[in-house]
Amino acid sequence: MEMKKGWQIKTIGDVCEFQRGLTYAKGDEVDISDNVVLRATNIDLATNLLIFDELKYISDKVCVPESKKVKKGSLMICMASGSKSHLGKVAFIDDDYGYAFGGFMGMLTPQDGLLPKYLFHLMTSGDYKDFIGALSDGANINNLTFDKLKVFPVPVPPLAEQQRIVGLLDEAFEGLATAKANAQKNLQNARALFESHLQSVFTQRGPGWVETTLGDICDFLNGFAFKSGDAVAESQTQLVRMGNLYGNQLDLDRSPVFYPDSLATEHSRYVLEEGDIIMSLTGTTGKEDYGFAVRIPDCGHTLLMNQRIMKFDAIRREIIDDGYLLHYLRSRCFLDILYPMANGTRQANLSSVTMKLLPVPLRSLKEQKAIAAKLDALVAETQRLASLYEQKLAALEALKKSLLHQAFAGEL
Repeated sequence: MEMKKGWQIKTIGDVCEFQRGLTYAKGDEVDISDNVVLRATNIDLATNLLIFDELKYISDKVCVPESKKVKKGSLMICMASGSKSHLGKVAFIDDDYGYAFGGFMGMLTPQDGLLPKYLFHLMTSGDYKDFIGALSDGANINNLTFDKLKVFPVPVPPLAEQQRIVGLLDEAFEGLATAKANAQKNLQNARALFESHLQSVFTQRGPGWVETTLGDICDFLNGFAFKSGDAVAESQTQLVRMGNLYGNQLDLDRSPVFYPDSLATEHSRYVLEEGDIIMSLTGTTGKEDYGFAVRIPDCGHTLLMNQRIMKFDAIRREIIDDGYLLHYLRSRCFLDILYPMANGTRQANLSSVTMKLLPVPLRSLKEQKAIAAKLDALVAETQRLASLYEQKLAALEALKKSLLHQAFAGEL
């Protein structure tokens, strides 16, 4: 590519010294010591900042050479990882911490004439990420060698220009980080505000409230154990499985499984209709990844309810509004009663039999509808705000990528 006057194209191999990390035996690991080893988990994937939350300690009897310790003004790089997305990620070493870096890591030390922070910004750019991605694209390659890395091109302007670029990028990224943190906080606040209001509806009760049970207001229908061998590549009949329910959202695009359309006739009892309310009954022990309640939308094709999903069936609409019921099922007030009822050692399982006894607070049907309408409006507003903040976060990320591209194309 054409370079600005005074710029040169070199490679990482031309401008850096490389050092592989410290290898040690599993038996050398201890709970605490003065020998700290940094690993891939100590580089934040999103920000490329060093983090010190999960430090690894090895015995003080292990002698760590100075060459295996991170050095101020160098870059620590992930050379091997179980996840390709972490391969090649870098962090700028801003101090002489005296910490070693592990065997799956490497250290790049720029030679005179190349500012370390300039190289760091280059190695967070889209061009660098594309380069790393191409090395392992289509192959099961989760490691990086310096022979592969050293050919990455490095546009090298004069030192004064490098300093100017670093100054511009540091200032811009500091502002972007602040804007991103504010957008994320606003997004969290919008969701927390709705959750708080939802909770208050069912906990701050005054006169006129009565209490019944789930079993009094509806019947329950558990899903059917459809045989995996009956699945087909494509049809108009899709199975709704545990993985399709998460965070009170129905995601039909997540690992879709289809069955012959004839099964919908044969098992018509388990066909889900628009407006039906269903709940996931199984999750991972210790995690609140079950008990999600969703309303079935008009999706344009037939849905079958799989096992470990339950439908709130035959809802007595003369007693309870189903929109009100859905909000209650999603409230912290209900979930704090629901989760302790789960059983199972390897997986948390809910039982529709015991769920029938769970309490449901009620107002008059007219008041329930008014409560549901207000909560629906708040959900819509929360989703609108979430969409705006998510768009802002995406725009900030795109701006950062654009600034990096301009910087190393000599356009800043």
